[in-house]
Amino acid sequence: MKGLITTVLALGTALAFPAPRGTSSLSSLALQKVLSDASPILGAYAKSSLSTASWMHHYPDSTKLVHMNLPGVHDAQTWNYSQATQDALKHVTDLDGNTVYPPEIYRCQEKSIIDMLNAGIRVFDVRYAYDPTNSTLVFWHSEALMSETATVEDVLFGFYRWLDEQPSETLMLSFQYEGGTTINAKNDAATQMELFRTLTTPAAKKYFLQTKDQFGTLGEARGKITLLKRFDLDQLPASYGDALPGIHFSPALWTDDGVDIALTYNSAKNLTAYIEDYYQPNSPIGMGAAYNIELKLNATTQHLVKASGMYPDSLFWSFASSNYDVDSPPETPRIMALGNGTQLTPKGGVNQQLVPFLKGMKGKRVGIVMFDFFDTPGDLVQALLDL
Repeated sequence: MKGLITTVLALGTALAFPAPRGTSSLSSLALQKVLSDASPILGAYAKSSLSTASWMHHYPDSTKLVHMNLPGVHDAQTWNYSQATQDALKHVTDLDGNTVYPPEIYRCQEKSIIDMLNAGIRVFDVRYAYDPTNSTLVFWHSEALMSETATVEDVLFGFYRWLDEQPSETLMLSFQYEGGTTINAKNDAATQMELFRTLTTPAAKKYFLQTKDQFGTLGEARGKITLLKRFDLDQLPASYGDALPGIHFSPALWTDDGVDIALTYNSAKNLTAYIEDYYQPNSPIGMGAAYNIELKLNATTQHLVKASGMYPDSLFWSFASSNYDVDSPPETPRIMALGNGTQLTPKGGVNQQLVPFLKGMKGKRVGIVMFDFFDTPGDLVQALLDL
């Protein structure tokens, strides 16, 4: 909190007292400090001239968001989680007494969030909880702490700056409380209050679209973030939930490991999202990677076909991400997405097999598609954008 107060004071001082000519403004230096603190999750900030950094400028303002094909990433915060990261954080995670498994169990990406943005990714799945001292909101994947310094609020400033540089674009951020992080972790009133505060600061109110429980047009959303609320504020008075913008996907209504979830997010207008989140194939132990990859691929492609032909004004949201952690050795997110590089997975993983499928869907709406290791193969995201 002290760092945030310092940053806010610096920003306010800089606005009141412009910097002398030839020097960096205090607000610029403060932002650089925030982005530096955020870099273990955000990555090194870099402006891009790639065409994929501004691909939405080709679409008219009248385009409905639910009609668009939007590439997304599952567990975006895990890109930097290596053995070195795990070792560096061991002194913190050892405070909990929880077992933290090898890093390949948790890692779902390998490009930074800045790289994801510049590569055309527009929907981000991120998981938050308090740090082991219960003082700041940080990023986790299950028991694995991603960083002890990069707070949720710091990382949001990276998204804000990127949108300033790419005003034709819009983003969706899916926030989910990550249970099972520490022995003493609780999704209690203090945790929920800190998330509420983070999402209602003056900066958040400027950059988060302030509409509730409905998707509008691209024109309305350009330069803004749509909040996808995969959390409840059930430990706070109802007025807090009413004050928070975005679309509410209550965890109580999101079927765990669901192949075909129908989740109504606006009862008054009967608005329903159709979701595939089949992340752990339901197969006997020992069937092997190729078998589990095929089960997952079939679930995802069937949902994409449904998206292309049914309920054209509804949101479709498909997760191409998965793992199978009951095998020994387990099928990690990387193996499920990319195969294991041997004749045991001759067709590769879900990602490789999705490319020809997507190319065969030319002209169709498939909605949001969330990837693990989105950058492999290199034409995966482009195949979705080319639809």
